[in-house]
Amino acid sequence: MSNQKAPRKSCEKFLDDAFDHLQVDLEMQQLLRSPYREVRFELPLKRDNGSISMFYGYRVQHNQSRGPFKGGLRFHKDVDLEHFVALAEIMTWKTSLLDLPFGGGKGGINCDPTELSTHELETLTKRYVQRVSMLIGPDRDIPAPDMGTGPQEMAWIVDAFSIIEGFNPAVATGKPLELGGAHGRLEATGYGVAILTELAAKANGIDIDGAKVAIQGVGNVAGYAARTLFSKGAKVVALSDSKCGIYQNKGFDINEVLKSISEIKKEGGSLRDIKGDHKQLSNEELLELDVDILIPAAVGGVINDDNVGNILAKLIVEAANMPITCSADSTLNERGTIILPDILANAGGVTVSYLEWVQNRQRYQWHKGKVIEQLEHRIGNAWADVKSRADQDKLNYRQAGYVIAVERIIKAINLRGL
Repeated sequence: MSNQKAPRKSCEKFLDDAFDHLQVDLEMQQLLRSPYREVRFELPLKRDNGSISMFYGYRVQHNQSRGPFKGGLRFHKDVDLEHFVALAEIMTWKTSLLDLPFGGGKGGINCDPTELSTHELETLTKRYVQRVSMLIGPDRDIPAPDMGTGPQEMAWIVDAFSIIEGFNPAVATGKPLELGGAHGRLEATGYGVAILTELAAKANGIDIDGAKVAIQGVGNVAGYAARTLFSKGAKVVALSDSKCGIYQNKGFDINEVLKSISEIKKEGGSLRDIKGDHKQLSNEELLELDVDILIPAAVGGVINDDNVGNILAKLIVEAANMPITCSADSTLNERGTIILPDILANAGGVTVSYLEWVQNRQRYQWHKGKVIEQLEHRIGNAWADVKSRADQDKLNYRQAGYVIAVERIIKAINLRGL
């Protein structure tokens, strides 16, 4: 589970299908594929020991036809410009599908945050903001947490931006509550995954109460998805981290096992150290379990040409970004496997980011109940749109999602004019 590459070609086929269905002319296709701006810059850092390390910062702004750019900041040693171009483009389709007034962006730094001290990480994050301060802002481009970043990094962004532009919490989302963060943001993506899983299961004759679910991952998204599905009666039979997976045919008591995992992780351990009435298996074996629902919630490309023939799940919910390669996606669809695509399945996070941004603009913090209510309303509407379009045009869910997203952006471009 260490592959971080996200080549842009990963979603080209999905776009091509939407372009063909909507009969989009070549000029508009080129406009929709081309990022508005791609930026790469040096970030020298004086380390605590006096040495100097050179890092590179990136920000890709893909499309702003429907509103300011929106997308996470990823801190990982293997990221590059191609990586962020692909992820920024996906954010464009995701925000459009959820009918949010945003475009798509993505960026980050090619560093391993675990190898930096807190002081070094703060300095590097604030230096990043200094380099891009003219490009970001509440009405320009709003960063958010992603892999390797969280509420603390967003707090540093707010502080660095305030020195240049004045205090404005709407410059970033995913912040601590004390600096304008939203109640419910932490669990939003995983909770959204679970709600959409239930909706897709019901529409396809799978009773969530008693359904067997395997989840690749054990982080924030996987954990909250597992808790929510467990509360609805699902049997979560497998979980995994980067080292291994654990499997129990009768299903885990999710609250207990996640508590144990949290305690072991704090001590530097892994799922290999979990004790109990279960067996260990590899991540590859987890993906091939005979379950009703499979939720890849870790990294991309885990279902590919090498293992697609062994995938047995009736419904696959893409909690991770691009966990299924294009060719594997085609194979699964030909076999009749139901796939809930990433641009819908994991959009709970960006939806609550939007709600946080709205609260920041109002300078009024909502209670958690209102945030969750709005989240459920928006992802429910998005699911209804996808289901309706899929039925109407005889498309699968991914095709329907891309068609809706592309159609909305083309309308915005035509209304604004070139």
